[in-house]
Amino acid sequence: MSMAPAHRDLTRIVLGVLLIGALLAGVFWVMKPFLLALVWAAMIVVATWPGLVALERLMGGRRWLATASILLLMLLLLVVPLTGAVMAIVEQAARLQDVKVALLHVPAPPDWVAGIPGVGAKLAEEWGALAAATPEALAGKAAPYVKPVLTWIAAQAGNIGSFVVHLLLALALCGVLYATGETAARGVRRFARRLYDERGDRLVLLAGASIRAVALGIVVTAVVQTALAALGLWAAGVPYASAIAALILVFCIAQLGPSLPMLGAVGWLYYVDATVAATLLFVWTLVVSSLDNVLRPILIRRGADLPLLLIMAGVIGGLLGFGLVGLFVGPVILAVAYTLIGAWVDEQDDVAADTPHGN
Repeated sequence: MSMAPAHRDLTRIVLGVLLIGALLAGVFWVMKPFLLALVWAAMIVVATWPGLVALERLMGGRRWLATASILLLMLLLLVVPLTGAVMAIVEQAARLQDVKVALLHVPAPPDWVAGIPGVGAKLAEEWGALAAATPEALAGKAAPYVKPVLTWIAAQAGNIGSFVVHLLLALALCGVLYATGETAARGVRRFARRLYDERGDRLVLLAGASIRAVALGIVVTAVVQTALAALGLWAAGVPYASAIAALILVFCIAQLGPSLPMLGAVGWLYYVDATVAATLLFVWTLVVSSLDNVLRPILIRRGADLPLLLIMAGVIGGLLGFGLVGLFVGPVILAVAYTLIGAWVDEQDDVAADTPHGN
C-alpha cells in the first residue's frame, strides 16, 4: 500500500524536472540570438555602474540624462574606434590587391649573410636570386602567399563587423539595464542567497568586483597603450598608422603588448633611412611597452582583491575559449571558483579547529 504514493511522488518529481528542463531549453532557444549582446551589456553595466552613479549625482539625480550621457560616451569610445579599425583593415587589404608591380623590389643581401655558418652560402645565393629577379617575377612568386593572407584579413574583418553589430545591440540593452539596475541586482543577489545563503551574496559581489578589475586593469591599460602608440606612430610618419594601431589594440587586449607591431614600424623606418625617427620611436616603444607593468597592477588591485596571476589566467584563457567576451567571463569564472574552493577549505579548517583533540 505504501508503494503507490512513493511511485506517484517519483513520477511527479521526474515530470517536474523534465518540465523545468524544457522551459530552460525554450528560454535558451528564444534568447540565443541575444545572449552574446546580453552578456556584454551585463559586463559593461557592472563595470561602469560606479561611474553612472557619480554622473547621476552630478546631474541632480536625473537617471535618464546620466544614462544617455554614458551611452553616448561609450558609443564614441568603443563603437566608433572599432568601426574605424575595421574600415582601416579592409582599406589596407584592398590596397594590397592594387599594389603596383613596379614597387616590388628586394635589396641585395649584406656581406655578412654569406658568413653565417652552415646556411650562409645557400641563403646568400637564394637572396641574390630574388634581388636579381624582375618585379613581375617577384609578383608571380608572392601571389600564392598574398591571396590567402588577403582572404584571411577579409574574413576577420567580417567577424569584427559582426562583433560591432553585437556591441551596438549591447549598448541598447545597457540602456535598459541602467534604468533597472537596482532591481536587477537585487534579484540576482536574492537568487544567490537562495542557492548558497550569505556566501552566495558575497560571490555575486565578488563577481562584480572581478568585472570591474578586468575593465580597469586590462581594457583601460590597453586603450592607454594604444593611444600612446598611435601618437608615436603618427609623429614618426609611419604609413597606415590607423591599421597598425588597431593591431596594437588587439595585441594589448590579448596581453601580448604593443612591442611587436611597433618594432615592425621601427624596422621599416630604419629601412627607409629615417634614422632619427626610428630611434625616437624605438625609445617610445620601450616606454609604452613598460607602461602596463605599472598601470595594470594598480588598476586591477583597485577593482578586486584577487591574485594577479588568477586574473591574468582568466583573461588569457577566457579570450582563447570564448572570444572577446571571455576577457570578462574568464576572470569571473576563476574568481568565483577560487572563492568557493577557499570557503570549502575554510569550513574544513573550522570544523577541525572546533573538534576536541581527544576525539
